[in-house]
Amino acid sequence: MGVLRDLVMLKRSRALASVALVALTTGMAAPAWADTLRDAIALAYRTNPTLLAQRANQRALDETVPQARAGLRPTVDVTGSTTYSRTDVRAGGEQIDTNNDGIPDTTVGEGVTENDSVGVTLGVSQNLWTAGRIASGINAAEANVLAGRENLREIEQQVMASVIQAYVDVQRDMEILTIRQDNLSVLQRQLEESSARFEVGEITRTDVAQAEARLAQSESDLANAQAQLSVSRAAYAAVIGQAPADLETPPALPGVPGDFDAAMEVALLENPGLRAADYQLQAAEAQVAQARSEYLPSVRATASYGGSSDLSRFDLTDRTSFQAGLTLSVPIFTGGLNASRVAQAREQANAAQIGVEGERRSVLQNVSSAYAQVVSTASTLQASEEGVRAATVAAEGVRAEAQVGLRTTLDVLNQELELRNSQVNLVSARRNQYVAQAQLLAAMGRLEGPDLEPGVELYDPQANFDRVRNRGALPWDGVVETIDRLAAPPIVPAQDAPDAPIDQQLKGEIIQTAPQTP
Repeated sequence: MGVLRDLVMLKRSRALASVALVALTTGMAAPAWADTLRDAIALAYRTNPTLLAQRANQRALDETVPQARAGLRPTVDVTGSTTYSRTDVRAGGEQIDTNNDGIPDTTVGEGVTENDSVGVTLGVSQNLWTAGRIASGINAAEANVLAGRENLREIEQQVMASVIQAYVDVQRDMEILTIRQDNLSVLQRQLEESSARFEVGEITRTDVAQAEARLAQSESDLANAQAQLSVSRAAYAAVIGQAPADLETPPALPGVPGDFDAAMEVALLENPGLRAADYQLQAAEAQVAQARSEYLPSVRATASYGGSSDLSRFDLTDRTSFQAGLTLSVPIFTGGLNASRVAQAREQANAAQIGVEGERRSVLQNVSSAYAQVVSTASTLQASEEGVRAATVAAEGVRAEAQVGLRTTLDVLNQELELRNSQVNLVSARRNQYVAQAQLLAAMGRLEGPDLEPGVELYDPQANFDRVRNRGALPWDGVVETIDRLAAPPIVPAQDAPDAPIDQQLKGEIIQTAPQTP
């Protein structure tokens, strides 16, 4: 099965490389199915390698919970042994039959004494009380799993942001390529017209040279546009898994806030980085409790059953034994090991507490920056639309005036260049606004696949967790866990952390200076 899977992945990699090569060398896309942004999001949600790898990492993290819960269950082991002994005696000796089988097998006195035996023992050990060590370990493992889910959300949002950017980059570059092609056609007609007018003496050779220079520059701009489109196509194929075809205009992103305060409130509740930091703090506090439990006694039940025999006859029923009992272990002196572990765990909890505050500040920075970009790009888009309108009117006017001799060829060329630059700026402004909105949603924690495409088949990490959590469970797990949790010491909050979060003060100051949506 592993070889077959590798062959399939190799074929897929070769297909993807072929698609990228076609996109780079010809600028033409191979047939593709992701022609809309929703299709691209759904495809990346199912097949993006970064996202799939993070999901696998999360499933691996889920396994730490059954590993922690294994302490609630007994351990069973079988021990086998065989021994041989030989003793040389200097004085005279006598052979005796120790097994009463009519064959002397042991020599006493002068001579050699030999003995051999074999034994097998079955042992069982069950924790009854660990002063909360197992319960705290389970708490820490479950908190780490929850933190991992938030990290998965963060990776998913980064992938979705990359999908959106790759999509609108291709769309932008396709529109810019069209603008450059149109500009080349216009300048070719302008050169033909200038040459004809030069032939009849209406303009000079300088006017023709100016038209030729602009046409050469337009050819260069067209080549650059084709190269940039190929780069964007390759990036699209890398993120989404297929080369783009004719992309439709993307729909409005859902849930983009028009108020900075509302965006901040959502981010402080739903940002995956901040939520992961909270869970990591819980895990660190559980590890402090686990380290403190090492100071307390623990109780376990043990039982063993075994048999032994001489190797020559190998009958384990010759000598059998059964033992059962309770073992109480009380730590008295560990050479400072337990104290060091507690101190280490508490400092790690302190770092986790400070990390939460650091994530709050990062959220404030990211949301405020993204919101400012949304406001800025909205103003830029509005100005670009007005610029295209004005440049279009001006270009038409200059061309008409040039027909009657009121404008020179250079005036026409300059105005045509200004019009194309305005069109390129408008296309770029639309792309920048869309990307800025996506970045704002990501900073808020609302750029997951199902948020953007409700019809996508949801990946639920809870399903795998539920499947593996009770792997190897036994009927008395709950009883042992309940006893252990009652005996567990309380979780000690992290010390030396800031007295109070400063996000409210910072948020207020940022809101006062934040740009407003036009």
